Amino acid sequence: MRVLIALGGNAMTGPGGDASTESQQNAIALACERLADLVVAGHDIVLTHGNGPQVGNLLVKNEMAASEVPPVPLDWCVAQTQATIGFTIQNALGAALRSRGVHRETATLVTRTVVDNDDPGFRRPSKPIGRYLPRERAQQLVEHGQHWEDRGERGWRRVVASPTPLEVLDTATMSALVGSGHVVIAAGGGGIPVVREADGSLRGVEAVIDKDLTATLLARSLAADVLLIATDVSHVMVDFGTAQARALDRISAAELREHAQAGQFGSGSMGPKVEAVLGFVDGGGRRAVITSLDRIADGVNGTYGTVVEPTTG
Repeated sequence: MRVLIALGGNAMTGPGGDASTESQQNAIALACERLADLVVAGHDIVLTHGNGPQVGNLLVKNEMAASEVPPVPLDWCVAQTQATIGFTIQNALGAALRSRGVHRETATLVTRTVVDNDDPGFRRPSKPIGRYLPRERAQQLVEHGQHWEDRGERGWRRVVASPTPLEVLDTATMSALVGSGHVVIAAGGGGIPVVREADGSLRGVEAVIDKDLTATLLARSLAADVLLIATDVSHVMVDFGTAQARALDRISAAELREHAQAGQFGSGSMGPKVEAVLGFVDGGGRRAVITSLDRIADGVNGTYGTVVEPTTG
């Protein structure tokens, strides 16, 4: 099968969110052991990934150097982390495959995602990113054009637009690479956010795109059979935090949508993942799965995790 796997950014850091180079390499190596099992099983794999902790590191560097050099804009930060994470995955996956006596070519594509210049998110930035800062330090970055908000006792925090992804570019190249046997790594961090100008040219913008929503677009564009979102829990839960909490196993899109409409899933955590899998199966996908990284092989086979299938009848 052709499988698109969305790997969470926090799965590529060490315990407690340690984002040191060594911890990231170790975490990615562990993830690639699981991915290698899928490659060996004969699946065509396209991998996308988060980049929150990695972009967070770059933002800290921006803050510390703001009085010396202009901050690197978010679209550049996403591009840099796509390349760095992709390179690290390629090395780790290659090693995991060699240990199994298998050779497969890998390719990382620095990928752009089109958003609407009139998306409401640009008028009302609401996505918090980075760390809290005292007012004086935040003001330095406001002077560079960034939007920061006073969050009370914790300090000031940057907020940015999180527009809806409309189109993932360069999917024809990805499809050609997958068709020739490559494992493709693409659209990291939801893709580099770009808008189309009136003349058709593209311009990068200061925004972050939800990687799971981009994964849906990408999976549909590449005619994937399965979309799997690898996260830090084995199943989606309903009535979370109560005595009635229960895990969702195999479920239809209609049933999952009812839970979502009842407000079961947080907008900043499980909500986008549920929206992503519903978008995939509604668009003709065979199966979508949300599960933990260590069980992705079972998830692809439909035997573990929250397995979402198209509504029938």
